[in-house]
Amino acid sequence: MAPTLKSLGGGGDAGGSDSRFFTTQKKGEMHELRLELHSTDRTVKVDAVKKVIASMTVGKDVSMLFTDVLNCVQTGNIELKKLVYLYLINYAKSQPELTLLAVNTFVKDANDPNPLIRALAVRTMGCIRVDRITEYLCEPLGRALRDEDPYVRKTAAVCVAKLYDIAPQLVQERGFLDTLHDLISDSNPSVVANGVAALSEIAETTGRDVMKISASVLQKLLAALNECTEWGQVFILDSLAKYTPADAREAEGIIERVTPRLQHANSAVVMSAVKVILSYMEIMSGQNDTSDSVRNLTRKLAPPLVTLLNSEPEIQYVALRNINLIVQKRPGILENEIKVFFCKYNDPIYVKMEKLEIIIKLVTERNIDAVLLELKEYATEVDVDFVRKSVSAIGRCAVKLDRAAERCIGVLLELIQTKVNYVVQESVIVIKDIFRRYPNRYESIIATLCDNLDTLDEPMAKASMIWIIGEYAERIDNADELLDSFLETFEEEDPAVQLQLLTATVKCFLKNPEDTQDMVQRVLDMATEESDNPDLRDRGFVYWRLLSTDPEAAKLVVLGEKPVIEDDTFKLEPQLLNVLIGQIATLSSIYHKPPELFVVRAGLGDAKVYEEEDEEDYEDENDVVDDSNAGDEDNGGGGAVDLLDMGSMGISSPPPNTADMFNSPSPAAQTPQATVARMSKVCAPEKTGGIEVYAGFRSLNSAIRMELKLVNVSSSAPVSQLAIQLNKNAFGLSPANQQISISPPIAQGGTDIAVVELVVAPAMMAPVTPGQPATPQIQVAIKNIGTGNVFYFAANVALEALFMPDAALDRTDFIDAWKSIVDSKELYATLSDLPNASGSEFIETTIAKFKVYNVHFIARRPVPNAEGQEVVYFSMKTVVGEFLAELTFKQGVNACKICLKTESVAYGVLARVALENLLRN
Repeated sequence: MAPTLKSLGGGGDAGGSDSRFFTTQKKGEMHELRLELHSTDRTVKVDAVKKVIASMTVGKDVSMLFTDVLNCVQTGNIELKKLVYLYLINYAKSQPELTLLAVNTFVKDANDPNPLIRALAVRTMGCIRVDRITEYLCEPLGRALRDEDPYVRKTAAVCVAKLYDIAPQLVQERGFLDTLHDLISDSNPSVVANGVAALSEIAETTGRDVMKISASVLQKLLAALNECTEWGQVFILDSLAKYTPADAREAEGIIERVTPRLQHANSAVVMSAVKVILSYMEIMSGQNDTSDSVRNLTRKLAPPLVTLLNSEPEIQYVALRNINLIVQKRPGILENEIKVFFCKYNDPIYVKMEKLEIIIKLVTERNIDAVLLELKEYATEVDVDFVRKSVSAIGRCAVKLDRAAERCIGVLLELIQTKVNYVVQESVIVIKDIFRRYPNRYESIIATLCDNLDTLDEPMAKASMIWIIGEYAERIDNADELLDSFLETFEEEDPAVQLQLLTATVKCFLKNPEDTQDMVQRVLDMATEESDNPDLRDRGFVYWRLLSTDPEAAKLVVLGEKPVIEDDTFKLEPQLLNVLIGQIATLSSIYHKPPELFVVRAGLGDAKVYEEEDEEDYEDENDVVDDSNAGDEDNGGGGAVDLLDMGSMGISSPPPNTADMFNSPSPAAQTPQATVARMSKVCAPEKTGGIEVYAGFRSLNSAIRMELKLVNVSSSAPVSQLAIQLNKNAFGLSPANQQISISPPIAQGGTDIAVVELVVAPAMMAPVTPGQPATPQIQVAIKNIGTGNVFYFAANVALEALFMPDAALDRTDFIDAWKSIVDSKELYATLSDLPNASGSEFIETTIAKFKVYNVHFIARRPVPNAEGQEVVYFSMKTVVGEFLAELTFKQGVNACKICLKTESVAYGVLARVALENLLRN
């Protein structure tokens, strides 16, 4: 925060009269200010500088007084010195040459007997972002880091982070990072906190772990935690959250020291403490979530989270967004506290909406009655958006809780009787979802819904009602008349309503062809001939051809059994949820997105140059080319040039005088294993006529395969012949042959693997929504030819199955490709708890395993000035784009850092997940 005049000037006159400096300036005042700045009277000079600062604060240009203000810096008055330094910080960039005139004063002040002036000089030099100042800063900064006064040391620690932002190489050369590590063991807790804060900021900038926490450092951090300021505690707790304890005992010990922070008055400290405890609970619990320690911690976490809800609305909102994640990870923490999330009459709308989300996540059979009473009350409020969300929440409770569904429907019917337009419409929308969740159970209420057709005027409500009419046409006597009433305005309707009308009319025709033939003909004509919506036209043509060529097939497609929808309350993917839990108390936990999706890092060179060579390799293309040629001459065309055949490059003796960004040792020879399809259950027996289905994807002999594990659980008819069809997907995958023959047939109790070879068809490529990651999901329909059963499921494609062979890049192409991709298209991830990842053997095994999956090894090299660290480079190519990866390993640490760059940003997360899965499995 920028200092104010009052803080800089020591309080000003009595009564806070410094405000007089902000009065409108009269004409010619600049000349008067110049005269006052040269006054011999100290009070006049101080007031003149205050007037200059006031003008600067309100946006007036006072740069023409630079030399006059600068002359005031030679003073022993600390109030005046602070004001002049503030002015210099603001105008140094526009007057860099003149700023150099103040360097002698800075250096002199850095040796002043008064620690406040020493700290002020170092802080100001760090804030002046002028390259030529930095070379003069190093000596004073080095002394300040070792100063006897803790105030100077803690100021210098922050200054190192500022200097790193301007000149990272200089920080590395001068050994300031090592000095920062020493400050973590300082006797003063404020110095420790600032040292941790500086290292954390540098780690954020570089994307690398520059915070090296050993056992002794850990104890120092825990000791400082009790004595430093609240924001120092936040920095220390955030660092502890990134530390991986050796075992459950160490984790429990750290948690015991952190737990008192849960009672802190500052909400940021509380949330950081919660983050540490949640991270370590994973290690403590392992496979046993019922351990006494974990249960005790679960009980301790509830009160501080509840207390946060008594804060200001803005803090409540942030707390609620974090609690949303926490209850998804560990619902038991707040399972008995649902009433604290009931909305108050004076809560802002954004707080009410978040509370509703958490109520839905915590609702159970035990508290559903209280929740329904509360939601029913909300549905009578005046805020339309809140009422809609409340009605939707009732429907989501019904979808989530089978036994409470009937009570939820009863409440919805009561709300429909109120005849309030938007309440009725939202009720219809959620009842459609209830019908999809519990087919053929609550259709008795359809008559009530039909009575309210006239109130529907919103597209989603109309589309939902039309779906209900089409789905249950055989139970509604006048279904054709109801649909016909919607058809009168077909051309003016929203596309979603038109699509539902088309499908519902075809369903009605298939169930009652005699009375609806004219109607279906009219709808198909309007959809195919009069509409300019491609989705509507395509669906119309599909239905037309089905009805004209094979009505029975049309029945199987249109009237086939639909998959029951699932409760989406816990909608975050487990992997993403784990990432976000590690980001609690940051913006990620509010956006519910990983940082790489919304944080644009500084330039790649800046991000990586705490290893000196990376700056040269990524930023100076000519150096790379020249040095590669030098490598040819110096090494006789040996392994230093051809990085894909590096047998001659010994690990212990890298080639001299090369600026090759890789300097790679050779991977040890490994015997590659065959690729493996990661199977997951996609269909239960009750949905498929007695067959349990598992699906997975892999590449074998340059072919993409979908493997289906079929378990005949209860089907009396052996499984021998299947037909398969894929929907459009983000990869353009389609079966090469739609017929699947299984020999011998799978009898009841038997299991077999069916293989479907996939090809890439451009016509099957589904567009990816701009700004959103591509979905790995592929929708599949399978028909059992023997029984006629048709079932549907969605399977997630493993992107590693799409990696192409023979697509490796050579070194030069890799460097060019890496530099051509802007930094906003970088993704980062850190994998912890990798088994046996702490030795070089793991890297060699990884290279060999990646080769099997067509992840092409480029090079491997040690990280300069970082003992025990190695980076390995890989490239992958798919039909949807090319991906470049840098993996960083550290000796003795079972973890890996991934940096991935790609122009195909939508598929970047999938590529990163593919690498993570290969590393873990």
